[in-house]
Amino acid sequence: MQKRKYAGTWTAIITPFQSDGNLDEENLRKIVRRQIENGVTGVVPIGTTGESPTISEAEVERIFEIVIEEAGMPGTAGKMMVMAGTGSNCTKKAVEHTKAAKKAGADCCLVVTPYYNKPTQEGIRQHFMAVAEVGLPVIVYNIKGRTGVNIQTDTLMEIAKHPSVVGVKEASGDLAQMKEVLEQRSDDFTVLSGDDGLTLDLIKMGGDGVVSVASNLVPAKVSEMVEYALAGNFEEAWKINEYLASLFSEIFVETNPIPVKYIASRMGLCELIYRLPMCAPSAKARELLSATIKNYNLA
Repeated sequence: MQKRKYAGTWTAIITPFQSDGNLDEENLRKIVRRQIENGVTGVVPIGTTGESPTISEAEVERIFEIVIEEAGMPGTAGKMMVMAGTGSNCTKKAVEHTKAAKKAGADCCLVVTPYYNKPTQEGIRQHFMAVAEVGLPVIVYNIKGRTGVNIQTDTLMEIAKHPSVVGVKEASGDLAQMKEVLEQRSDDFTVLSGDDGLTLDLIKMGGDGVVSVASNLVPAKVSEMVEYALAGNFEEAWKINEYLASLFSEIFVETNPIPVKYIASRMGLCELIYRLPMCAPSAKARELLSATIKNYNLA
């Protein structure tokens, strides 16, 4: 199986905050180091899991700076890549964030479909063309459930003609659409799963890995599963997938990143601080997540 440049396990990292609501820089550094130590391909700061809509402009630059500094320069032995979350439903802002990521030294960026606006397919195409002109490799992020609009495969293939557009994070949940993308992509176009539970299904069809939420908690296990699958050893990959299946489900018992951040706080990775409108999990969710912590020996 061909190993594309951006293939592997990417962790969509949480953003830790202090009790006063400010960015927790110390724990952010620890989170990134832990990912390096557990062998992931790279991290994604300021994605949905990182509570991106609540991050200020000043914090965007600071988070990129910290994460890239900890991850090391691209190609450094023992380090990892950084896929900066630069998306916005304002094209101008997405371009500015992408310029900031490029200046900071990110390897690539993750750009979500404009949300709430519900642009036409032509509007989507023009949005990504504007971001791609910055010159930083772009991973398109298709997630209809969060944005209200799906990137049709024909549109994605048009976007992919730009030399800076190098892949897609597919979180449509539609395996038929993913299959279409895989059949029509160019040889060097990376297709990553946006759902932990569909990672192996995607790789089996020819996909390249995952942008994972679960790897915030169990990075080594998710990385091992993906590496087995990319090497064609699906027997071992499915064993890990079966072991992690409950975790993949339970960390979405409430809106992401509420559950994963709750477990991370119990693991000592961050304080249990969210920015509204994200808030602490309900009593019922805490009960389930406490059982998850016990079952996976995470505390």
